[in-house]
Amino acid sequence: MVFELHERLTADSYRVADLTLCRVLLMNDRRFPWLILVPRREGLRDFDDVAAAEKAHFHSEIDLASAVLRQATAAHKMNVAALGNMVPQLHVHVIARFSGDAAWPSPVWGVGTAEPYAETEAAALAAKLAQALHG
Repeated sequence: MVFELHERLTADSYRVADLTLCRVLLMNDRRFPWLILVPRREGLRDFDDVAAAEKAHFHSEIDLASAVLRQATAAHKMNVAALGNMVPQLHVHVIARFSGDAAWPSPVWGVGTAEPYAETEAAALAAKLAQALHG
């Protein structure tokens, strides 16, 4: 089967890079610097669906994305979560948090209205993150 990104993820994000296992996306909400990692494997819904041989690599890519986002944003805290209640395709949120952000200290979901990036701002941040991910 060919990997296909869920339409909701496509609509709500910018493509940053493809790592060995995951596609990395930038969530289109400038209030919270936010990456989404999607394993490029069909039929994955939950963590336990990831093949045993790929689990360690999956976790290392989540760690890499967390480190790159922390470095790029000087985040105070990194939130990492896989909910999948609205999008059934397995994806992991890596969110840079700050003690003064719009949702602190609560989760970012359902807080206020998303503030989309300007196209140039999103492109510049995505390029910076892509370079660091492949660095």
